Amino acid sequence: MIDLFILMAERIRLLVLGPLLVGALVVAGAYLFVKPIYTAKTVILPPQQQQGAAAGLMQSLGVLANFAGSASVVKNPADQYVSLVQSTTVLNRVIDAFDLQKVYGTSDKETTRDLLLAAIKVDVGKKDSLLSLSVDDEDPKRAAAIANRFVYELRRLTSELALTEAQQRRVFFEKQLSQTRERLAAAQKSLQGSGVSSGVLRMEPKAAVDSYAALKAQVTAAEVRLMSMRSYATENSPEFKMAQSNLAALKEQLQKAETQDVSGEKGDYIERYRDFKYQETLFELFSRQYELAKIDELREGAFIQVVDEALVPENKSNMRKSKLAGLAIVVSFVLLTFFLLLKEVFSAELASPDMVEKLAQLKAAFSRRSHA
Repeated sequence: MIDLFILMAERIRLLVLGPLLVGALVVAGAYLFVKPIYTAKTVILPPQQQQGAAAGLMQSLGVLANFAGSASVVKNPADQYVSLVQSTTVLNRVIDAFDLQKVYGTSDKETTRDLLLAAIKVDVGKKDSLLSLSVDDEDPKRAAAIANRFVYELRRLTSELALTEAQQRRVFFEKQLSQTRERLAAAQKSLQGSGVSSGVLRMEPKAAVDSYAALKAQVTAAEVRLMSMRSYATENSPEFKMAQSNLAALKEQLQKAETQDVSGEKGDYIERYRDFKYQETLFELFSRQYELAKIDELREGAFIQVVDEALVPENKSNMRKSKLAGLAIVVSFVLLTFFLLLKEVFSAELASPDMVEKLAQLKAAFSRRSHA
């Protein structure tokens, strides 16, 4: 290493001026032969999750509030949107919108995606969490259009996905509400098929059946909550064991209520009425939770807000030429150092006594061969 440093110190002028000259030639060639590149930039504000307010409202509406929003939350939501911008879905939609396969001259989308990824740069501000997206292109108008199209496709994709905690709860309760609505309609139709008007039939058994329906709804909610807990809690955790004990106690109360003497036509009606009230109670619970989730979704700012829209750039971007020049300087410095090192080693080897003697023998052998 000391010999190498000595060699570099002796050739310092060549090692400095040589790479700089190569870099200058590369930049000059780039200006003459490489098409200019324009950079368009847009800045957006991703939706911010507000877990505290949502959780506070959820606790006031019963046991169902404990399981629908159990999914983990990303620490910095902007990081999630960086991945979405670079997702295959968004890239393919942008490629199709501008026919970039034809623009880039590629035969397949995979290569086109790689070129498009190389042409974009996504950064997240550490302090403000703003997401900036820059697009490089030979056409300034197309660069701005592609940048703004990325924002459009990001909005479109996020509207199709449930990203925030409130969106996940809204999707969950929307599905549960739809299923319960169908079961409630079937139970109501079955109740009406008993031959007695629902107004008359509701009066006598209402008090007893209402409590039964509420108890059965609590059992169902406890079962669903226990299933959801399996995704984030072990069976040995205190919270999971407490939920199991609570479910067992509710099932025991429900079993006692179901073993009451109900027979004949009245028993048949009571069973139908119990099922109707059970579905009605569930429908009310899910409706309240669904409406709350929709309110929370709006409060969380479900829409991506554009801080700075991408404008058509007026000046050329020198980033590519700077990168080419820097790469040329580094490569030429390494190659020149390696060449000087090989030259020094080869010169030292030729000057050694053994090499001189071998070269003399080789010369003598050629002389004898020529005289013969």
